[in-house]
Amino acid sequence: MRALIEREPEIRGRIVIVLARHRLTAALAPSLRNMHYDAIARAAAGTAYAISSRAIEIFAYLASSVFLALYVMIDRDRLRGGLFAMLPRSQHVRLSRVLLKLETIVSGYIRGQVLTSTLMAIFAFALLALCRIPNTLPIAVFAGMADVLPYIGVMLSIGPAALAASAKGWVVVVIVVIVLLAYEEFESRFLVPKIYGRALRLPSSIVLLALLIGGTLMGIVGALLALPVAATIRMLVEELRVTLPGEQLDDTVVRSRDESSEQEYAERSEGVPAAKAAAIAIEISEDRQHQEDAHDAD
Repeated sequence: MRALIEREPEIRGRIVIVLARHRLTAALAPSLRNMHYDAIARAAAGTAYAISSRAIEIFAYLASSVFLALYVMIDRDRLRGGLFAMLPRSQHVRLSRVLLKLETIVSGYIRGQVLTSTLMAIFAFALLALCRIPNTLPIAVFAGMADVLPYIGVMLSIGPAALAASAKGWVVVVIVVIVLLAYEEFESRFLVPKIYGRALRLPSSIVLLALLIGGTLMGIVGALLALPVAATIRMLVEELRVTLPGEQLDDTVVRSRDESSEQEYAERSEGVPAAKAAAIAIEISEDRQHQEDAHDAD
């Protein structure tokens, strides 16, 4: 930011020259040349205050979520015991499978976010370094962080990259903008469905549809939560053995495994407290998950 501010007169001068060359934009050149930032700063003060307040609120929610997650991890066994104590023992094995798969969904989503953001940062770094643009590393890191936000992340990263590229001329600026937009299209159409589809076990079509619906209904927050929510709904439909319209599934083998797991749990958890019963249910579900994963791999 310091480098861009120091180069502001040069950048503005280049823009003024380009505007003055064309008849349709020549009238804008004097206004830009004589622009005073005091009026703009006063006009933007209210907007900046509102944005900063919203940013602090979001940060507070994130911090609260992190601390809540830490407490849950530290006191996980006791929390599980209380949750299992509220349900009949006939549902404990199914509940343990749901909890295990929720952990898999959350971890898969986080891994997907880290991977796509890292790829974006590497691509931006390679592009800017190839064009010999200054401040390559911080711009690339910012692009990777902004990539967490669906749809608008690339727009946030294009601005600093284009401003930094203006030192090399307008041809380089156009190249950087077009290539970053092309990568965003490639990421949204190919990388995201492949990475998240594999991590969350969702078909590519469901990934794209979930992102579209989440972004349309709830904006950025909806787009961020769309994939884990879609994966959770799909997992619950499978675990609760819900037959969707038009489906005819033969789940005889799965139901037989359910009965076997529930019988084993009933024998091993008889007379033990809820916390130990929860640990037994989780152990049985983990063993079954390993067997299913090995079967799928074969």
